[in-house]
Amino acid sequence: MIPRDPLHGTTFDSFLMGFPMRLTHLLATAAIATLLAGCTNDALDSADVNLKSVSSKVNYQLSGKIVQKMQAMSMAKSSPIMLRIFKEEGVLEVWKANASNRFEMLRQYKICAWSGKLGPKVKEGDRQAPEGFYPLSPGQMNPHSSYYLAINTGFPNRFDQANGRSGSNLMIHGACSSSGCYSMTDEQMQEIFALARDAYKGGQQTIQLQALPFRMTAENMARHRNSPNIEFWKMLKPGYDQFEITKRPPDVNICEKKYVFNQQTEGKFSPIGQCPAMSTPAVLQPALTAYNSKYNAEYAKAMNKLDGMVWYEPTEAERKAIVAKQRVGKELAYAPTGSSLDAGKLMKVADLEKEQARRRELEEAKKAIEIQKAELEKTTRNGKNVPVPTENPLPKPIEQASVEQSAPKRTGLFSLFSRNSADAQVIEPAAAAPVEVEAQQQPADQKPVVAAAKPAETETVAPAEQAVVEQPKKRPFWKLWGN
Repeated sequence: MIPRDPLHGTTFDSFLMGFPMRLTHLLATAAIATLLAGCTNDALDSADVNLKSVSSKVNYQLSGKIVQKMQAMSMAKSSPIMLRIFKEEGVLEVWKANASNRFEMLRQYKICAWSGKLGPKVKEGDRQAPEGFYPLSPGQMNPHSSYYLAINTGFPNRFDQANGRSGSNLMIHGACSSSGCYSMTDEQMQEIFALARDAYKGGQQTIQLQALPFRMTAENMARHRNSPNIEFWKMLKPGYDQFEITKRPPDVNICEKKYVFNQQTEGKFSPIGQCPAMSTPAVLQPALTAYNSKYNAEYAKAMNKLDGMVWYEPTEAERKAIVAKQRVGKELAYAPTGSSLDAGKLMKVADLEKEQARRRELEEAKKAIEIQKAELEKTTRNGKNVPVPTENPLPKPIEQASVEQSAPKRTGLFSLFSRNSADAQVIEPAAAAPVEVEAQQQPADQKPVVAAAKPAETETVAPAEQAVVEQPKKRPFWKLWGN
């Protein structure tokens, strides 16, 4: 079965009939695009929108400037469009079909905010923005979004579902604030929304969104060769390559839980089923062979250039730090996140290993602080501190002695009337007797010296010594007044 073009109803094969004659032109165009890939951030288009003059977000009409640009590029106002995102550069491109049904880049916007790091979204709450190929239908347009305007990416798509990935409400929207979305400024979103609306009015059923980590050039693939996501990116690369060659959105299918592009088959595709017998259109194969041959040579050159070097992928916080000044004077929700290219860097392997070790130490220290904080919170009740018992750092030879020391000494009633009541001492328990024996053996003119006692569990007392430490007999109460 020959796949049909979802945009115009023409077969993909009919589009490629004249493909060999245009091969030289196509490859030249791809080469120019590759040369320009590194400098696109220097001249990003900004939206020609004055929000103060927008009376209806849904019915907003594109500015005369952008309409004139479309006319100069032989594009009808209602011709199909395609969206392409590159996370690392932080850009969103709008491609539009011209009179010959080839797509050319009409607009390129700087993405204001995207969360997480490079790599696909895997589960709800991971703050990752989706990567992959997503069909956008008119029903995914939201003119009543809390973030000015929004287009739902449709995550999870069939590939994501087949691989058990979860998440919801992943959008392209305004407000410049993101938690798993691609967030633009309100002006940019107004223009993107109007371009999509006009394309749907022209008969386009679905707009293809290509959400990619970076431009999949040989040098970029070599630079990210050590990423844990490299196999996933290699799977997306044929779709990127074939668009670069044909300048037409590739036909996308899912089988065996993986993407396949522009494949002809007599069978059916099932996201979790075995891929049917399929083949690349014959007219596309020569172009792919030439493209891949050039890519392989450039990849080998890039590997030599990057020998011993690896790319340090920055965190979201590091990206935010380099654009922190942009938030000054803006609304609190305005939170640009910056570019990974600006915040990341090439490093020697040894230096990166040291950096990773330092990060692990910081994370472990952070976890230890969190554990201590949790333990401290356990010692509070109703917002009041509860004393936490601590051990006495001084040795305690006899456990009972510490108890007696902390308790107040009491004086018997009858001893108050004793002749020596001022010097009266409390009779210590038997366990403390050895200390008292040592004190009694001192000369009368010296102060008692208390000898250190052995721990109670190792101390033995002879029978004779026990007789010495017996408590003295108390005088009968009627003799208190004697003499």
